[in-house]
Amino acid sequence: MTDARFPEEMLARWREHDWQFIHDEPTAPRLHMAIDEVLTLEVGAGRRKPTLRIWEWSSNAVILGRFQSVRNEVDMEGARRHDVTVCRRITGGGAMFVEPQNTITYSIYAPESLVRGLSFVDSYAFMDAWVLEALRGLGVDAVYKPINDISSDQGKIGGAAQTRRAGAVLHHVTMAYDIDAAKMLEVLRIGREKLSDKGSVSANKRVTPLRQQTDLPRETIIDALAGTFDRKYGLTPSRLTDAELEAAERLRREKFDTDEWLYLLP
Repeated sequence: MTDARFPEEMLARWREHDWQFIHDEPTAPRLHMAIDEVLTLEVGAGRRKPTLRIWEWSSNAVILGRFQSVRNEVDMEGARRHDVTVCRRITGGGAMFVEPQNTITYSIYAPESLVRGLSFVDSYAFMDAWVLEALRGLGVDAVYKPINDISSDQGKIGGAAQTRRAGAVLHHVTMAYDIDAAKMLEVLRIGREKLSDKGSVSANKRVTPLRQQTDLPRETIIDALAGTFDRKYGLTPSRLTDAELEAAERLRREKFDTDEWLYLLP
């Protein structure tokens, strides 16, 4: 399903909400994972309005999908050599290699009613339709490729992941603005022999970063994303509350920093 096939009454669901906008200060990778879970639960409980959050990273990271194996995906010696924090998120999908100024990441936290009646596959297209519009406005012939890729005729731009829980939907996307391919290949086991028969394995797809496709500064692309969302659905500036940040810090310590979570799969 493409964005053109969604009926207007379904697209109108976006405009039923008072969308909040958070653009983070640089934040540690595992704290980002915790913030995602906290804000999803807060929106589901009705304590926070639906929110678009654009991330800023304070350090390099590899973000594993919920069902991936560290052993399959990461060369830990390479990660240590390049000061890369290894994390596991609460959504599925493949591993993402992140460098702060080479990556554009955003999350959408919404009531589950926003995607009511949609399969997971269709909900990816629905949640990312506004992003395709923003990228096309920058001259990128952006398309949605099932199940969860944002791409163009030049190659993959980014990947999405999603979960529904506690009455809310979390949808987040990481896009490549630029890429240090040599470093990435020293950290991720892309294209290497499968090491374990447990845990899903990332697919090796050709990535063509937005810097190569647009020749625009990263900040210009981020402004275009936020501006498109604001024009279509409205955005009110917001921030993490003290209570949300405290809950996220606690969750980071108790869950995302632990080996039990990181090495969930062998």
